[in-house]
Amino acid sequence: MSYKEFEIDLSDHDAKELIGAFDSNLQYLEELFNCNLVFRNNTFKYEGSDPEGFQSFLKILTDLIDKGITIDTGLIRKLYKSHVREEDLSWRDRQVGLTAGGKPIFCKTYNQQLLIETIKQNPLTFSIGPAGTGKTFLSVMMAVKAFKRGDVEKIVLTRPAVEAGESLGFLPGDLKEKIDPYLMPLYDSLDALMGKETVEKLLEKGSIEIMPLAYMRGRTLDKCFVILDEAQNTTAGQMLMFLTRLGNSAKMVVNGDITQIDLNLRREESGLVRALNTLQNVEGIGFLEFESSDVVRHPLVEKIIKLYSNE
Repeated sequence: MSYKEFEIDLSDHDAKELIGAFDSNLQYLEELFNCNLVFRNNTFKYEGSDPEGFQSFLKILTDLIDKGITIDTGLIRKLYKSHVREEDLSWRDRQVGLTAGGKPIFCKTYNQQLLIETIKQNPLTFSIGPAGTGKTFLSVMMAVKAFKRGDVEKIVLTRPAVEAGESLGFLPGDLKEKIDPYLMPLYDSLDALMGKETVEKLLEKGSIEIMPLAYMRGRTLDKCFVILDEAQNTTAGQMLMFLTRLGNSAKMVVNGDITQIDLNLRREESGLVRALNTLQNVEGIGFLEFESSDVVRHPLVEKIIKLYSNE
C-alpha cells in the first residue's frame, strides 16, 4: 500500500474549529482515515493511502464550519458513516430555519432531516429517541415556521408533569410556578427561535400556549400546531385523550424516549409504548426513530446512552 503526502491550505476557514479542543478532531480523523496529520500555520500536512477520500471528507467538514456549525468527534463520526456508505449527503446543505438572531439552522444528522420531512407529510408524527437528538427543538422550529406562514393560528406545547424522583406538592409557589420547571425545554426552544420578548407577547395574547397535559382534556385543537414532549411519561389513557384533541387543519408531534419512563410501570402502561404498538400502520401517522448516534450534544452523552442501554 503506497502512501502519499500533500498539504492543504485552510486559511480561508476557521481551522481551530476543525482541529477541535486539545486536537481531539485531528486525532479522530487520523483514526478514521488511518493517516498522519500535522497542522501548522493554517495548513494540514497529510500522509496516508486515501488522499482522495480524505480531501472529499475534509470538504464536507469545512463547508459545515463555514455555516457556523460546531464540529466535534460525534458529528465527525456521523458524517463519516454516511460518507463511507455513499449516502445522499445533500441534506447537510439545506438551511431549515433561522434563530431569533438570524443565524441559519442546518440539520446535523440525516435523521433530523427525516424528522422535518415526516412532520411536513403527516398530520401526526411520533418522534422517538434519546435526549440530545434535537427532537424538541426541531419540532418547535416547525411549529414556529407554520405559525409565521399562517398555516396555524396557535402553537400549543405540553408535557406530562410526572415527577422524576420529586413531588410537586412539596415545591413552593402556585401551580404555574410548580409546573414551569417541567416546561423549560419548550420555553428555551421558543426563546431561541423567536426571541424572549416576542414569546412573552404571544403567550399573553394566547397565540402560544404552554401547559401541563392535564389541561388538554375537553378541547378540540383546530388550526393549531401541537407538540407533546416527554410522551413516554403519559399513561395510555392520557395519550388517547391527547391524540383525540387533533382538530381540522392541525398538526401534532409526539416526542419521547421509551428508555426514560418515570411512570410506575407495575401500575401504569406508558401511553407512548401503547401508541407505538397500536398505530404503526395508520395512514397519516408518521414515525421517526432516532439512535444514540444521532445525539448532537457532547460526545460523552452518546457513550453514556449506549452503556446504560446495554445494562
